[in-house]
Amino acid sequence: MNWLWAVIVGLILGLIAKAILPGKQQIPLWLTVIFGMLGSVLGNWLATGIGVNDTKGVDWTRHLLQLVGAIVIVGVGDRLWAVLRGKKGHAA
Repeated sequence: MNWLWAVIVGLILGLIAKAILPGKQQIPLWLTVIFGMLGSVLGNWLATGIGVNDTKGVDWTRHLLQLVGAIVIVGVGDRLWAVLRGKKGHAA
């Protein structure tokens, strides 16, 4: 069941990251999910590093770090995807 939650969280974080980033992203939905999952892992790693990964109540800092991780990975991944696919309109 953990893999299902990872996919759901990845989808949600990836879609939020795409909505926050300016412009239209070229990455497909399946890649958005993967980038969202990677952003979640990055955010959890950062939260553990600064000691806020396990707090009482809702872990708002960890969730915010997960979202920031997803934004960074979706942004970088979208540019790489555009370069690899030869799409114009993205500054490298």
